Amino acid sequence: MLKQGIALMLLAVAVGAGNPQEFSSQKNLGRSSFPKGFVFGTASSSYQYEGAVKEDGRGQTIWDTFSHSFAKIIDFSNGDEANDQYHLYPNDIQLMKDLGMDAYRFSIAWSRIFPDGIGEINQAGIDHYNKLIDALLSNGIQPYVTLYHWDLPQPLQDKYLGWLHPQIIQDFAAYAETCFREFGDRVKHWITLNEPHSFAVQGHDLGIHSPGRCSILRHAICRAGNSATEPYIVAHNALLSHAAAVNIYRTKYQPQQSGSIGIALNSFWYEPETNSSEDLEATQRALDFQLGWFIEPIVYGQYPVTMRDRVGSRLPKFSPTESAQLKGSFDFIGVNHYTTWFARANHSNMLDVLLNNSLADSGAVTLPFKNGKAIAADRANSIWLYIVPRGIRSLMNYIRYKYGNPVVIITENGMDDGNRLFVSIKDAVKDEERIEYHKGYLVNLLAAINEDGCNVKGYFVWSLLDNWEWTSGYTSRFGLYYVDYKDKNKKRYAKDSVQWFKKFLAS
Repeated sequence: MLKQGIALMLLAVAVGAGNPQEFSSQKNLGRSSFPKGFVFGTASSSYQYEGAVKEDGRGQTIWDTFSHSFAKIIDFSNGDEANDQYHLYPNDIQLMKDLGMDAYRFSIAWSRIFPDGIGEINQAGIDHYNKLIDALLSNGIQPYVTLYHWDLPQPLQDKYLGWLHPQIIQDFAAYAETCFREFGDRVKHWITLNEPHSFAVQGHDLGIHSPGRCSILRHAICRAGNSATEPYIVAHNALLSHAAAVNIYRTKYQPQQSGSIGIALNSFWYEPETNSSEDLEATQRALDFQLGWFIEPIVYGQYPVTMRDRVGSRLPKFSPTESAQLKGSFDFIGVNHYTTWFARANHSNMLDVLLNNSLADSGAVTLPFKNGKAIAADRANSIWLYIVPRGIRSLMNYIRYKYGNPVVIITENGMDDGNRLFVSIKDAVKDEERIEYHKGYLVNLLAAINEDGCNVKGYFVWSLLDNWEWTSGYTSRFGLYYVDYKDKNKKRYAKDSVQWFKKFLAS
């Protein structure tokens, strides 16, 4: 199986290995270049956008706690106000409409529906999302709703350590069913979880995201956790929660509501540092320990064989019933893709000794450099985000070959600028690099669809607005619209990329 996986990976690399400049220079690129019915939208999340954290009965979340903890956020900020979309959504919907976007991907804050995670429903939260959904639809914009985008109600973390306890499966399913029942007559596209890999690894392995658990540099970074076991437990419970929610939707709501349901998984593309068999196998493992960890169970009902072999007894096992429920538990797979890195075999025991975590378990060293040279000439503000348009084509082909060409929606793609304190707004909105980024990735995505036959049905830009960007706080600006955080009304200004997308979508 490992050799087959490597062969498929190489085939995908070969298909997507064209010159990115050749792709990005295609003329007359526009909406009409894509298949009929292809969906274009923008994406967001509740904690990064809404603000109003103490209004209308919303409960505390683990990101409220984490962002208010000392030195967890680079600029010492928090999401208390964010973009204030809780109040300003009518204006933001007009921005989407003016852009010509078909859809808006947003997440529901679990703690607005159930302030304690379980128990009595908060009607004010139901009312808010009803108004948001109705406003989107009245303006011709389809809601794509993510049920969980990292902001777990704090009471569930306090009660049983959240995603580390199997009780989360039942509680998430109850929350998901409430949303299906309350909003499913109008919401036709559901995403259960956003990037379970991120909250498993960043939150419970490296400790750099909420809830900040790890055993790496104990006390210096984290006060509790076990990096060797906890990310695998969290991922396991997340997958079973996804399957439980999908089962409820399919058996009780989908027949009448006629919607679709999926999950959003994040993945880099990885290219082998050399053509040696060791580096090729390491590249396969890098993909298995990021994308395969979550896509393989929902496609085939089991974890990748590389993970089972290398993690051993620390990797939880699915029962036959769980495996059957997971297999095929999607109508589409969301993919959050931003960049491409190199991968090579780890020849040092030092990584295992120092980390003893999922990164060490993979036996792969992944970096955006090879022999001191970056994988691409251009980089976004984020130190990890190199601009490698060919990677999206390779990743789509890899999914096509290895996982049976499922329906895929690009649920996030974009790049960030830095928050340049001494640059005027007039200059800050000049974002030619963002235009070139989306142009390059869209042309490569188009090639994957039209030339290679990849089953991709949508593309969501991260993000409509600059937003509070997790541990980067307000230092990172991903938006098509610039948000003036110094202005009490969080005034939005169109960047040059807005005009590019208007023209692109009007073609």
